[in-house]
Amino acid sequence: LTFLPFVSVNQILLLLLVLTVCAILYNKVHQVPSALKNETVDLESPEEMEEEIPVVICAAAGRMGGAIAAISSVYSNTEADVLFYIVGLKTTIPHIRKWIENSKLKEIKFKVVEFNPMVLKGKIRQDASRPELLQPLNFVRFYLPLLVQKHEKVIYLDDDIIVQGDIQELYDTKLAPGHAAAFSDDCDLPSTHEMVRSVGMQNTYMGFLDYRKQAIRDLGISPSTCSFNPGVIVANMTEWKHQRITKQLEKWMQRNVEENLYSSTLGGGVATSPMLIVFHGKYSTINPMWHIRHLGWSPDTRYSEHFLQEAKLLHWNGRYKPWDYPSVHTDLWENWFIPDPSGKFKLTRPDS
Repeated sequence: LTFLPFVSVNQILLLLLVLTVCAILYNKVHQVPSALKNETVDLESPEEMEEEIPVVICAAAGRMGGAIAAISSVYSNTEADVLFYIVGLKTTIPHIRKWIENSKLKEIKFKVVEFNPMVLKGKIRQDASRPELLQPLNFVRFYLPLLVQKHEKVIYLDDDIIVQGDIQELYDTKLAPGHAAAFSDDCDLPSTHEMVRSVGMQNTYMGFLDYRKQAIRDLGISPSTCSFNPGVIVANMTEWKHQRITKQLEKWMQRNVEENLYSSTLGGGVATSPMLIVFHGKYSTINPMWHIRHLGWSPDTRYSEHFLQEAKLLHWNGRYKPWDYPSVHTDLWENWFIPDPSGKFKLTRPDS
């Protein structure tokens, strides 16, 4: 009787020893070499992967300095892997390429893409009040999937923009399921509301569509619905193609040619209005600080300097561009401007 407990304890100890040896042998057989294990984590962990960020910017004749400043500001304020798609017409492409390759921007990753204006034939209603709004490159944003084919997510920026934040933040904007794009709401910031009121701008659909026309009333969109600004877009190419967004936009362009549903005499001209129709109720929103607008609307109305320093992105939408005179807050824009090596593009200043 005194022997049994002793045997029992030895059996337990022996069992534990066997289990320990088995565990060691198992780890030896199945262990991944540390170098390979680290490499595997780096390759598979989303947090560690670097995703290429495609940014589309147009380089129009007479406005190339704007595109250069926009590119310079994006590149200087991020460590992300950015690929710039610089879109131009056949006649302007050599100029923009030379400007980049002969300046400090020669380090950027970029592709120059030619836009064929023939795709717009019969789709633009001629209007002499603001002819600059009818320039072909204003419609590049309608054709993003045709220009950028290998990316799932794309950023589009107007050329009258500078970026003060890390473009990675904008790229990380969440798009709701079924949404092909994210925009900035025109009713998103109190300071923007004050600016809108002070210079008489429109921030509702009434300012962009002609509600006297039956086709517009048939849309069932209240004229007091808040508009959005398509100068900054985060787009999902899969949804864009699935919903045939480009075809829908072209349909409304053609209807405008036939019925004059909106015109450049209204707030946003002919490029914003079809987007307001097609994306009504079907878009996600961009962080308001990632699109501070209306800096080009009036040469007399200014934001507070503190507010502008906090902003992630500044947009001189309107007639008064920061490379021309008069304009406001040009010092913030000039921080990122790179002079044209060829001397063709010159800033317009009071003393020039």
